[in-house]
Amino acid sequence: MVISDTIYWILFAIPSILIASTLHEYAHGLAAYKLGDPTAKAAGRLTLNPLAHIDPIGALSMIFFRFGWSKPVPINEYNFKKGELGTAITALAGPLSNFLLASLCGLANWIFNVDTGSIGGLFLLTFTTINLALAFFNLIPIPPLDGHKIVRAILPIKLRYYWQQMERFQIIFLVILILPITPSGSIASIFMSFFISKSLLLLGFL
Repeated sequence: MVISDTIYWILFAIPSILIASTLHEYAHGLAAYKLGDPTAKAAGRLTLNPLAHIDPIGALSMIFFRFGWSKPVPINEYNFKKGELGTAITALAGPLSNFLLASLCGLANWIFNVDTGSIGGLFLLTFTTINLALAFFNLIPIPPLDGHKIVRAILPIKLRYYWQQMERFQIIFLVILILPITPSGSIASIFMSFFISKSLLLLGFL
């Protein structure tokens, strides 16, 4: 099946991103709530309604530049019994939800031997890839990504203050991460391409 890049983006990629990012943010909110922080629920973010998680600028960026973001789920780590650990678990919940969805897609592919050349198969492959991309990207340990919060919890206490200070430069880190500053593309694309291809192979899509 041959389709244009624009049609593919509209019919397959954007719906996949919308579903995957909604589950990602919902997982953050649910984890925080289970750990004792009701901030996300009070803000109306403990929901599977995609509209609650859409950032208008991030959505427009996704449409025109094919890179975007959702609204971060608000948390208050002072509501956790162990603040930094609770924040780390909450941060990890997002990528884990995407890995779970990708694994379920891999299971469906294994059970039904999906033809990725069909409409259904192409959507399944796209949805899997998007979930893997969200998971691996957010695990990169730079602010404001989830990986930065996860690493903070496992660092020695004396280093945590300096690690948190990196948040002041998060825009700089993100620009360095996503701009195509190498012949092979951006640092993020090189990192994700490697792990996504390995994961798709493991899940039986390649």
